[in-house]
Amino acid sequence: MVIGNYRTQMWDKQKEVFLPSTPGLGMHVEVKDPDGKVVLSRQYGSEGRFTFTSHTPGDHQICLHSNSTRMALFAGGRLRVHLDIQVGEHANNYPEIAAKDKLTELQLRARQLLDQVEQIQKEQDYQRYREERFRLTSESTNQRVLWWSIAQTVILILTGIWQMRHLKSFFEAKKLV
Repeated sequence: MVIGNYRTQMWDKQKEVFLPSTPGLGMHVEVKDPDGKVVLSRQYGSEGRFTFTSHTPGDHQICLHSNSTRMALFAGGRLRVHLDIQVGEHANNYPEIAAKDKLTELQLRARQLLDQVEQIQKEQDYQRYREERFRLTSESTNQRVLWWSIAQTVILILTGIWQMRHLKSFFEAKKLV
């Protein structure tokens, strides 16, 4: 689970500082997984929170687009975006969960430990996936190196045979042999 909190600020020319954005300004949030599939595509206000879960390991692309170019132009073309991203177990607010589900301290700690175990398992799965990809890349590279060295050896042998025949015919033509 990934939680992103953001807020925007617009540049004020007269005061020469960034001020909180007007309510009319909005942000379009688009999240793509490593395969390029859209996980989240939604319109939010000038401040907001987005949440998504992806089952594909790897780097995800998060794009924030302003919904209004007019406001950015009136503000001198400057827009500041503060972005805070929380990933995995850090995204959970355990005091809020405890109050909501009326959990005891022991139950809350057990839930935290279960979440940590789940996060460790996901990390291990991701590492296995990366290891498999690396192994396939290494095997492919090793195979290419093998074929390249075989090709070089064959070319070297053919060049040697050609040189010997050429020198033999040269010496026979000069009647040295």
